[in-house]
Amino acid sequence: MQRIGSFVAIGDSFTEGVGDELPDGSVRGWADFVAAGLASAQGAPVRYANLAIRGRKLGPILHEQLDAAIALGPDAISINGGGNDILRPKVSIEHVGERLADAAHRIAAAGIRPILLSGGNPSGVMPIGAVMQRRGDALARAVESRIGDLDAPYVDNWSDPELAAPRFWSRDRLHLNAAGHAHVARNVLRALGMPAPEAWRDLAGASTAEGPRDLMYYREYVLPWLGRRFTGRSSGDGRDPKLPAFVEVPPIV
Repeated sequence: MQRIGSFVAIGDSFTEGVGDELPDGSVRGWADFVAAGLASAQGAPVRYANLAIRGRKLGPILHEQLDAAIALGPDAISINGGGNDILRPKVSIEHVGERLADAAHRIAAAGIRPILLSGGNPSGVMPIGAVMQRRGDALARAVESRIGDLDAPYVDNWSDPELAAPRFWSRDRLHLNAAGHAHVARNVLRALGMPAPEAWRDLAGASTAEGPRDLMYYREYVLPWLGRRFTGRSSGDGRDPKLPAFVEVPPIV
């Protein structure tokens, strides 16, 4: 088991933790769980930063977050992105996969362990599920085919059949809920050869994608999402990174 004393996460809403909202309005998410899981498995605090910003396409993730994450000098950097790119009408999925793989190689060249992971697969609960399934499958293949030379885990949440269940997704059917984020964290820790805290198995999401897609759902979630796509806006416009500097995460007691 290779020790990870410091960990930085970069990405979009998936890595920021959207869908796992806390009572104070902040979000938690799988990367927070991973930091706590690393500390617990290793029996020592872990320094953790999270530069993710919701709504970011891969270009801005790499431009705004990658160099900043490398500059922090952590033991490991997780990278996920491209989900917002493949939802656009026109996209070269091979190009997205190539850029993700290139970013992982840059991380490794800096002497930092890259952790690549795909997002969960919402195609079973989303209105445009068939399109998402095809594009997500293609992106996973494009990334995996380019990282075989790296000593780095690729955590394929997209192909995890258990994670596709509606009970792991929030009401918007695009983001994981608390239980879904905890499930992703277990996948990441398993790929790193570390156990996940048992308490996470009983974690329930505050909202789920179970139930019908009614008019209220389309009005509250689908129409605003389509509006952002057509106007080029992002849900993260004007937002700062979640945790731009290291915080110390203690082991779970």
